[in-house]
Amino acid sequence: MLEHFGDEIWLADGPTTAVAGFRYPTRMAVIRLGARRLLIWSPVALSAELQAAVDALGTVQFLIAPNSLHHLFLEEWQKAYPEARMFAAPGLRKRRADLSFDAEIADAPDPEWAEDLDQVQVRGNAITTEVVFFHRRSGTVLFTDLIQHFDRTAFRGWHAVVARLDLMTAPEPEVPRKFRVAFVDRDAARAAVRRILTWPADKVVMAHAHPVRENGRAFIVRAFRWLLS
Repeated sequence: MLEHFGDEIWLADGPTTAVAGFRYPTRMAVIRLGARRLLIWSPVALSAELQAAVDALGTVQFLIAPNSLHHLFLEEWQKAYPEARMFAAPGLRKRRADLSFDAEIADAPDPEWAEDLDQVQVRGNAITTEVVFFHRRSGTVLFTDLIQHFDRTAFRGWHAVVARLDLMTAPEPEVPRKFRVAFVDRDAARAAVRRILTWPADKVVMAHAHPVRENGRAFIVRAFRWLLS
């Protein structure tokens, strides 16, 4: 159920979810902090098998919703781990008033995980404010929706046309065109990406694309070349 991805970080793929007729695979990350405390990034559907695998790694302390679109499975994780603190990306508390969040994810790491993780809010987008994380020990940057990639055979008919125009099925992972257009404040977005590029990134994890396992910083530069040029 869990793939060991690097030093103190594991990945788990969940079921696909349907959004406007498009089927999206889901992926989460488990990061082990000091004292065997676990941070769950972008939780996927919680099965008994996945819960057992997670519990074998340590104690779930933090549940992270890194943007306002990734919230479908938070309730089941909160019920399974009522002692864990749940953090919402900007805008999510309003969308999910039925859930109890402990705090909003800031533009700098929480003291609870600052030794292990850095983070930045990518502001200025009308769709969502995504918080991008960097896991220091494994050199991994974690994107949620800002970079995506699907196989060209994943869609048919008009869905395939829309996916191609949106750059979802480009040769390598890209920032979808809808997100590019939605950046109404490009200066804010550019500043955030430049902060990301200060991280010594080796790997990149995305919720909707295969992970990049080497030369992560160069990959991020290519993905945001339209914004940085």
